[in-house]
Amino acid sequence: MKILLFLAKGFETMEASVFIDVMGWAGNDYHYDVEVVTCGFSKTVISAFGVPVTVDVLIEDICVDEYDALAIPGGFEEFGFYEEAFSEKLSDIINQFHRQNKMIATGCVAAFALAHSGVLTGKKATTYHLNNGIRQKQLAEYGVEIVNEPVVKTDYIITSYCPQTAPYVAFALLEHLVGTKKMNIVKSAMGFA
Repeated sequence: MKILLFLAKGFETMEASVFIDVMGWAGNDYHYDVEVVTCGFSKTVISAFGVPVTVDVLIEDICVDEYDALAIPGGFEEFGFYEEAFSEKLSDIINQFHRQNKMIATGCVAAFALAHSGVLTGKKATTYHLNNGIRQKQLAEYGVEIVNEPVVKTDYIITSYCPQTAPYVAFALLEHLVGTKKMNIVKSAMGFA
């Protein structure tokens, strides 16, 4: 199974790395059929703290039919995250995954990319909850029913409320792809259970 990991400019490195690590453990150590393919608007994407990351494919070359799930880590506004997270091209890809009932997993403020695309309207979700819940209030303006919990799963969408929750989003995605028993084996091996 292939997971498309979209890295917007200004993405948070830790939130991206958990998808690579969790799926890496699953594939490498347990031979589960999971593969992560990184994607961006340019071949080199600069993270929130200036770390350059080379992606596998460019967004214009994506064929959604080739992937089983989409993962989007959050990022920082001051590093330009929303410039790419709110792009028409990403919104189109999100909607294609959504129409095909393929899992979409986000970390923290990446929920705004989903809300901007329209797929969160009327659904339960969460986003960054600290700083007096300002981001959750902003997400609610998109017609989202805010749930103040670490990880919220609604239909085929996973959202979370801060960087600390990122591993649990990755495990929830892995569970969807390979089942609870196999996910728990990886989770235990990584010291999370």
